[in-house]
Amino acid sequence: MKIKLNTRQKKIVEIVKNNEPITSHKIAEKLSLTRGALRADLSVLTMTNILKAKPKVGYFYSNEDNKLIDLEKLYGKKVEDIKSIPVVVKEETSVYDAIVTLFFEDVGSLFVIDDQQVLLGIVSRKDLLKVTMGENDCNQIPVSITMTRMPNIITVEREDTILQAAEKIVRYEIDTLPVVETKDNGKVKVVGRISKTDVVRIFVDFY
Repeated sequence: MKIKLNTRQKKIVEIVKNNEPITSHKIAEKLSLTRGALRADLSVLTMTNILKAKPKVGYFYSNEDNKLIDLEKLYGKKVEDIKSIPVVVKEETSVYDAIVTLFFEDVGSLFVIDDQQVLLGIVSRKDLLKVTMGENDCNQIPVSITMTRMPNIITVEREDTILQAAEKIVRYEIDTLPVVETKDNGKVKVVGRISKTDVVRIFVDFY
């Protein structure tokens, strides 16, 4: 995936190249903008190592493209590279046993499958909490009663990029995505999981 700078960012880079070192105040003057309007663009350019900044001196153009290249590689990294083993239960599993599994495995969600590993649903901590708040016998209630069913589950596949997974996590405000592969009959088999923590960790490790 190519990282594309917007028009303003390209102008900032050219200004810095031709006038380095140059302060953010001077850059803003040349663009007829306020310093505040440039803050986000300057942050992107320094984070990607296109520009370097020195306090009380200003911005310099960096000839080191390694960071930018690495960032392109990071954005193109596949879900397959960071997925973990899915934690699964059957639809007849009791809510009580599901809660025990969830806490024992230290995960936020469980994937509900059939004997062929086909994804039937997903049950979260919140789903299980709702059931336990009433006067219900958790040993007698199957997770199928409270799970979110297919096709209302957001998924990713092995060859999707980490950036695509991150976008789904943010867009749909979810913590965990099942990694699936689609069979010839149209059903999806669970082959892994990727969590918000997994995505955050890989970006943090990069920096």
